Amino acid sequence: MASNQPAPEAPSPFRSDSFGDEGRTWEEWNPTEESIRPVRGRHRVAKQRGLARSSTVLGVGVIAAVGAGGMATAQSKPPVSISLPDSIADNLPDAKSLPGVGAFMSGDSGSDHETVAASSPLTTAGITAAEAEGGATDAGEALRARILQQAEQQQAGADAEAKAAQEKAAAEAAAAQAAKQQSVAEAEAAAKKKAAEEAAEKKAEAERLAKLAASYAVPTSSYYISSTFGQAGSMWSSGHHTGLDFAAPTGTPVKAVHSGTVKSAGYSGSYGYRTVLELDDGTEVWYCHQSSMDVSAGQKVTTGQTIGRVGATGNVTGAHLHLEVHTADGTGIDPMAWLRGKGLTI
Repeated sequence: MASNQPAPEAPSPFRSDSFGDEGRTWEEWNPTEESIRPVRGRHRVAKQRGLARSSTVLGVGVIAAVGAGGMATAQSKPPVSISLPDSIADNLPDAKSLPGVGAFMSGDSGSDHETVAASSPLTTAGITAAEAEGGATDAGEALRARILQQAEQQQAGADAEAKAAQEKAAAEAAAAQAAKQQSVAEAEAAAKKKAAEEAAEKKAEAERLAKLAASYAVPTSSYYISSTFGQAGSMWSSGHHTGLDFAAPTGTPVKAVHSGTVKSAGYSGSYGYRTVLELDDGTEVWYCHQSSMDVSAGQKVTTGQTIGRVGATGNVTGAHLHLEVHTADGTGIDPMAWLRGKGLTI
């Protein structure tokens, strides 16, 4: 930055009368590059390149910057005397014509000066139209108000975000709790449904067996099971027992387990007196070791009808009813399982 102090070795040819030497006669001096001796040292004068390097313009820029920031005004500053060459001074704009500067350089006092200063754009720099309409005239206070407003808005936004996050977390927790409760309720409902279905199945099976049992009957009474199907022993020619033995007193009635047709009735070797009852599905029921028979071949019988008597005929060691069950293809099966499958209790 160029200094405003004149160089000691080259006094300026342009001096105001206020600096003395009132009796001395001055002549016009037209300086050229050849007639001006260069000044060396820290006070070297650089070539003037327009108005940007003049101290007057620099001073105006400083005043404008300070006034725009709302930190100071130029109203309390004393006037500064600045001397410039005529070639530069003639090209300077009128200071009073600069926006907001004329009021500082005006000599007017009173209400007119206050009005001009108050309306100066330097004091209202940075103030928005809305703030101006609201009566704000100080840029610093307006900036402070805006900063506080922004801080409040940011705090409000942060509070809103925190509240939204809390509400979201609460909603998620409630949804998870509801889903858990729903899962528990669904599991309980499924368990109840399954239990109800099982109970219904058991009931239906019981009803079916009861209905079936009504059409089937135990082959004798006053008995106990002395030998079971498949039991091994030397007493049987095949090496194992082929039927179910109901030990009972001789003469105990032997009954048809189901309605059917008598296929054969007579003596059959080791089986003694045997009656073969064929059911409607082709199943054959053999009644062996009877003491007597009450039916004949081709006769139709019904469930529970007496067809003979318990005895000890054939290959036996005591009075009992030997009962065998054969499928339609002649395969022997367990009579106890077959009877229980018909709803009977053996």
